[in-house]
Formats: sequence, C-alpha cells, structure tokens
Amino acid sequence: MLRFAGETFEPLPSGALFWRAENALLVADLHLEKFSSYARRGQLLPPYDTAMTLRRLAADVARTGASHVVALGDSFHRDEGVETLLPADRARLGDLTARADFTWLAGNHDPRPHALGGTCRPVLSLRGLTLAHEPRRAQPGLVAGHLHPAAHVHINGRSVRRPCFVHDGRLMILPAYGAATGAINILGPAFTGLFDHAGLEVVMLGRDRLYPVGRRRLVLG
Repeated sequence: MLRFAGETFEPLPSGALFWRAENALLVADLHLEKFSSYARRGQLLPPYDTAMTLRRLAADVARTGASHVVALGDSFHRDEGVETLLPADRARLGDLTARADFTWLAGNHDPRPHALGGTCRPVLSLRGLTLAHEPRRAQPGLVAGHLHPAAHVHINGRSVRRPCFVHDGRLMILPAYGAATGAINILGPAFTGLFDHAGLEVVMLGRDRLYPVGRRRLVLG
C-alpha cells in the first residue's frame, strides 16, 4: 500500500492505482492511438497498442470492482485519436464507460474534450487531493502523470530499469499506463526540483508484482 496525503492507495503491477476509499481506479498516460498517429505521419506500425491498453484497463476494473475511473491526461496520443479508433476498440471503450464512471482529465497531448462517455475536465479534486496531468512541486496533495517515471537500480549485480510509482508525501506521479509508452529516470533532469528526496518512496513495476525500492539504490541511466 502507498500512504499519501492522508489517503491509502493500492498500486497495481499494471501501473494503475486503486483508491479504495473512493472505489476509484487512477491511470495516467494511456496514449491511445499512438501507433495510428505515427502511421498518419508515415511511420507504419501495427495498430494494436490501443487494444492492448484497453484490455489491461478492463482487467483492472474487473479485478478491483472500481466504479470510477480517472484518466490523468494524455489518454490519447493526439486529439484526433478519438476519430481513428477501430470499431472493435471503440466498442471496448464503450463497454468500459458503461461499467464505470469515467473522468477524463486534459493532457498536453489531448487538451480538447471529447464525447466518448464520461466527463472531461481540466483537473479533479477529491477528498482534499488534486488529480491533474502535469506535476507541480508547490501544490501539496497532487497526483499526476505526464513524466512517465522509471526507477533504475542495481540489485545483486544486475541493472534493472522499470516504470515506477513515486511520491514524497506531497506529490505523487504515476507510471505511464499505455502499452506503447516509454519511461524517464526519476533522477533525470525532467524531475529536477519536483521531489524532496529525503521523503521519496518508490515502487517499481515488475512482470506480475511490485518492488519497493530504497532511494539509495537508485542510479542514473
């Protein structure tokens, strides 16, 4: 469990965060239709990333029984991704929005609202916490995405770099949930000044479980 700003959360190996007190599932940076966006620009890739991400999301909703899903921005890789969904993926998304209330928060990749089910908002406040896309150090109780955090550690002579959940008691950043997303080392320049490293808590995603990581094990790269 992660205890943050007076609330308790259950991180999942998929990269989702379950908030039992609100029966809510939080996910960041789905980047749906990323490969179709690349295809429109001449880089042809199999358009299977959206289906993979939606299947994972459906499994997490079923596993947790969440009645509310909050997508913390960049749910689509581009705003036009709303129009390029394959019929099967549009049906999958329709099934999900029928099973749970969806709140879609605006991201830098998908700032415009859409009509795919649920509610589109710039930010969301719940139980004294603020849910938004972009992290800010000066706003305590903020849960965000955007930066696709990863932890790089050396364990038993092996080097491992994986997406992670990270917080310092004031700011929490979720890993990117999408099947076609990368990750950025939390010790890198993109995270400079965001966290109080003395209070840092890091949980790394494994294949089917989670691994708490002591901050002294973190390395660059």
